[in-house]
Amino acid sequence: MLAPRGAARLAELEQHLRDGASLDDARRNLRDQGVPAEETAALLTQAELRAKARAKFGEAAAHLLFTPAGLEQATRSVVAEAHAQRFAAAGCRVVGDLGCGIGAESLALQAAGIDARPVEINPFTAAVAERNLGVPVWAGDAERFPLDELDGVFLDPARRTAGHRDTRRITRPGDYSPGLDFAFGLAERLPTGVKLGPGFDRGLIPDDAEAQWVSVDGQLVETGLWFGRLARPGVRRSALVLRPREEETGTHELNAAADAPDVDVRDLGDYLYEPDGAVIRARLIGELADRIGAGMLGEGIAYLTADTPHRTPFAAGFRILERLPAGEKPLRRALAARGIGRLEIKKRGVPIDPAELRRRLRLSGPNGGTLILTRARGRHVALLAERLSG
Repeated sequence: MLAPRGAARLAELEQHLRDGASLDDARRNLRDQGVPAEETAALLTQAELRAKARAKFGEAAAHLLFTPAGLEQATRSVVAEAHAQRFAAAGCRVVGDLGCGIGAESLALQAAGIDARPVEINPFTAAVAERNLGVPVWAGDAERFPLDELDGVFLDPARRTAGHRDTRRITRPGDYSPGLDFAFGLAERLPTGVKLGPGFDRGLIPDDAEAQWVSVDGQLVETGLWFGRLARPGVRRSALVLRPREEETGTHELNAAADAPDVDVRDLGDYLYEPDGAVIRARLIGELADRIGAGMLGEGIAYLTADTPHRTPFAAGFRILERLPAGEKPLRRALAARGIGRLEIKKRGVPIDPAELRRRLRLSGPNGGTLILTRARGRHVALLAERLSG
């Protein structure tokens, strides 16, 4: 597929699938053309990867090549665009993409008018990135890449084992590639951005970094660390909430100079708010609570409660309909009496498996709702609620 013949066959295969052919039909068609089995498998895999990649890359996925591991680890285009805008705002013009994978970050840098210098240690992945980017990719160890011409660097350290499929997550930051010591050392020399997993140990965040947690459509996707002039003055904690399907900007951000202290615990009000994962990880729940006039539902519980409804992109809102019995048997009877057959189950601070509880509740009926299981002032509560629109 890196050669013209393979690219042409892939285009023909995808058109066949768009015309309504099944994968089995497409496989038979390729076999009838005399395409070898190994090449057929590669073509079908690539077509499936492109279809899956639309969730991250939109229509641009139709013009890119992927590996299974490369797609899994690639930055979503909307997040990569936010990264590139930060480099552009900082005046960076030549940026090293150290650990570029299939090229997602470099694509966004190019679109922002920045000269991206991609680096990838895996030769095959480097070839895929070169095809996607249309520029040479330096195939080698990022720690040996010359930095002389760069005025900024971005690192996405590999957090999975080597390979193109069936990779395993690396849990120890010391085993990342490039290593964190190298990444943080670069930050002392050049404006540097480092993409890390959303659960990255906060104790390892350098004091001079701006730490930004990013969520996309409610899914927490990364921790970004920014150094030098890429870090904004007075900002050390940030929650970036991206909702690309919103009609307006779809970009919302909470910033603070440090972790925000939690607000006081208060009695349950008529409304409950579940902060976005980026807000929780950034420890900006107190900042959000001040904005919407809410209090903590319980000590150490990431739910807020208020007496009035508020529209906010930083939390999902619920109107409390009633308080139900917390015990499983009386809860089952209460739900049955209300004809609840469709139930969203949310929980915090209670040792319950929602899927297993749903099975045991034996739900039946025409009505729906949200069941929130948590602790309020230290006591277990079961709340029947409905989501606030918008």
